[in-house]
Amino acid sequence: MAVRKDSVASVKAFKQVYTVLMSSRCMNCHPSGDIPLQGDDSHLHTMGPKRGVDGKGVYAMKCSNCHQATNTPGLHTPPGNPNWHLPPANMRMVFQGRTPRQLAKQLIDPNQNGHKDMKKLIEHADDGLVLAGWNPGEGRKLPPMSHAAFKKAWLTWLSTGAYAPAK
Repeated sequence: MAVRKDSVASVKAFKQVYTVLMSSRCMNCHPSGDIPLQGDDSHLHTMGPKRGVDGKGVYAMKCSNCHQATNTPGLHTPPGNPNWHLPPANMRMVFQGRTPRQLAKQLIDPNQNGHKDMKKLIEHADDGLVLAGWNPGEGRKLPPMSHAAFKKAWLTWLSTGAYAPAK
């Protein structure tokens, strides 16, 4: 991807991206602690599962025990995805509590973003688990913009220099 530096366009695009990343669809799997969040209000997961080393739970409390390959039918039942997990313990990718500046800097730092370079960051917008945010199951709010609008803002942010907002 050719980068054309434009700090104004970049920051404007990231502010749109940030609204999605702060939505419960993203926040619930990017908590500050090791217990995932749930619900549109991002409360601690009622079953009390823990992240585990690989992000897929611990012992008999594996994410996949309840989160199947597809959404479970019914109101507020477990959403699904074949690869349901939190980020692993060694790369927690916390969104919760991050300011726009902190999150933007974290997202472009390979030491904090799962070792993703620009190409992998671009691809991540279409990751199956990311896309699951726009198919959250019955009774859950969608992110504040469509996936197409999010991806456009994401690509704009990255392609104009991935600048971090001042605050």
